[in-house]
Amino acid sequence: MNMRNQLSAIAGLRWRMFVNSLRTPREQMELLSRMLLGLALMIGGLGGAIGLGAAASLMISEGRPEFLAALFWFVFIFWQAFPILATAFGTGPDSSDLLRFPLSYRAYFLVRMGYGAFDPATAVGSLWAFGILLGITYTKPALFPWALLVILIFCAFNVLFMQVVFSWIERWLAQRRTREIMGVLFLLLMLSMQLIGPVMQRFEKRTRPEMSGLFGVVVGVQAVLPPGLAGDAIAQFLYPQVGAAFSSLVLLCAFVLAVCYFLHVRLRAQYRGENLSEAGAALALPRDRSLRLGWDLPGLASPLAAVFEKEVRYILRSGPMLLNLIMPVFVLLIFRFGAANPGQRGGGFLSRAPDMAFPAMAAYTLLMLTNLVCNSFGGDGGGMQFYFASPVDFQQIVLAKNLTHASILALEVLLAWIVVSYFYGSPGFGIALATLAGLLFAAPLTLAAGNVLSIYWPKRIDFSSFRGQRPSQTGALITVVFELFVVGIAVSVFLLARRYASFWIAALVLLLLAGVSISIYKLVLNRMDRLVRRQQEALLAELCRA
Repeated sequence: MNMRNQLSAIAGLRWRMFVNSLRTPREQMELLSRMLLGLALMIGGLGGAIGLGAAASLMISEGRPEFLAALFWFVFIFWQAFPILATAFGTGPDSSDLLRFPLSYRAYFLVRMGYGAFDPATAVGSLWAFGILLGITYTKPALFPWALLVILIFCAFNVLFMQVVFSWIERWLAQRRTREIMGVLFLLLMLSMQLIGPVMQRFEKRTRPEMSGLFGVVVGVQAVLPPGLAGDAIAQFLYPQVGAAFSSLVLLCAFVLAVCYFLHVRLRAQYRGENLSEAGAALALPRDRSLRLGWDLPGLASPLAAVFEKEVRYILRSGPMLLNLIMPVFVLLIFRFGAANPGQRGGGFLSRAPDMAFPAMAAYTLLMLTNLVCNSFGGDGGGMQFYFASPVDFQQIVLAKNLTHASILALEVLLAWIVVSYFYGSPGFGIALATLAGLLFAAPLTLAAGNVLSIYWPKRIDFSSFRGQRPSQTGALITVVFELFVVGIAVSVFLLARRYASFWIAALVLLLLAGVSISIYKLVLNRMDRLVRRQQEALLAELCRA
């Protein structure tokens, strides 16, 4: 079979899989969610394209074409960062599954590039680059052929570079040691991004000569990187300095070839059957063959304690989950030392209302647990079959998972209280009681909704894979709407109480609402066995798929 027939067969297979998946209501809801998210993404892409086009037109008309590099850097950063930060969109198929079939390497490479070309980041980035092209053409129509060539090469570089990043990260995540290193680096990267504001404020206080020298170094470095080369190629052609423009274009093409080579090395290793399994044959029997018992937690039956221990161990293995757990405290530090610092001019919400710091951090902590709560069976994967084979009710299994989530929430709230007390002063007894009452109202509702979503919209989580660490898109959309509703009620009660300068009102109202939410949680928990048995086939099909 030649390459054309292979690509046609793959396209036909993907189309039939898509059509057949729409036979179930769950997949129909998934399609609707993707359409809504795609529409929102497209609206943002069109707005960004218009803005970038206007900026490019203004730079050309004002005689500042060298500033075009800033626009290309903006597109490049979004193009590469969006797939990492918004992994909820990373639900596409895994191209490595095709390697079990007699597929040629050229066809496999093109399929991988095709998957990257249909990525949401590629769609938005290409739209923004097209907006820059329209802005340049509107001001200087003669530049259209040259600008089109440069922007096409720049887009090709971004598509290839995105695939290189994902392929090598997945390679490093395939083994435990490199996975731990990558988890730490990813954690540090996410935290360091929160420090951009404070760092920029510190740089503003430096003297002009120091800032000029630093700015010159940054400009010199960016000029030899792909976004800077793309901007320089267009700017030099406009002056005109055709030789310099062609040299920048040649360097940009060299980057494309280098990235293509690194992608070839990675995909070639996959195609030849690279196996990075961590399993190895034991050379000798271990000396210590004593039985290791699980945790013995006071007040919990053995099945509950076993599930509780398993959930804690799963969370400790997940870098994204650990990031979610420390983010509330870190964000509070950013608010304290960043733009919202009371010492800064204008301040922020917490500087004007320090009494609301503890409720704000408690609400943020609850929101950070949403992904974990609303996909509580995702980490079990194929182990879901053992739940059905075990002599334990699903009501107990779900209760143990919820106890884990509640324990994490309690620990996070305690940490938030300590940090808030240190930076903003100890919260008053009234506001502390109102905050705990708000959590008592919001947490049971969140857990109840999460239990239902975990059954009807599960999504398997693979800790060795970079993508697919989020719930299904339908579940994510429902979760966002639900959390806005719950948090909106709590915030309205707090604002009303603050207006009348009595948080006892908020505590009383939220305690009454907490009684209703706890009743709803108990009702959902009592029906878990019935719901799980009704969705047993769909659960196993989603969580146990290869």
